[in-house]
Amino acid sequence: MSVKRTQSEKDQTYFCSFTCLDWIPLFEITNLYEEIYKWFNILVKDNHQILGFVIMPNHLHLLIHISQTAKSINVLLANGKRFLAYEIVKRLEGQGNHPLLKKLSEAVTQEEQKRKKKHRLFQPSSDIKPCYTEKFVIQKLDYIHSNPVKGKWNLADDFTKYPHSSAMFYELNVQHPNITITHYKDAGTQSRIVPGAGDDT
Repeated sequence: MSVKRTQSEKDQTYFCSFTCLDWIPLFEITNLYEEIYKWFNILVKDNHQILGFVIMPNHLHLLIHISQTAKSINVLLANGKRFLAYEIVKRLEGQGNHPLLKKLSEAVTQEEQKRKKKHRLFQPSSDIKPCYTEKFVIQKLDYIHSNPVKGKWNLADDFTKYPHSSAMFYELNVQHPNITITHYKDAGTQSRIVPGAGDDT
């Protein structure tokens, strides 16, 4: 469920998700995966840590530890979505996909039009949850890693073989070729994750 609450804690691990407008597989249509990795690497360069992720055709889930000096997680995600939106539109224009561009343009609200926004690429809000316990982190990692092989998805015959996921790192001890993943137990300078604790609230 999307939330609009601002999360302001620093030196903190968060589970985050955001979704393409109307669940349209924009990441797949535009083959945007390398641009998402580029954004991940910008985050790492800025001293944040990618603890886990999965990039699906129309949404992504991210487990991230943000640094003590960071902007809020809401700002980091908003900046990332803006970066990705620009590239999606550029690629759709290059493909000549005018029907889809029209649909994305028609989704812009009047208020957004006043701010010169031309296309809406994502659902309005992101899902952001702070992670305080190890149990909650493990639960979210399991959810992230199983995403490509559950429900309607059949993106791999084995979840560890799905290339756009951190599953290979946690299950096979293989670092991802496109982004350096930090184990959740090594997150932050003063990690707030409590080992063996119960569910987060």
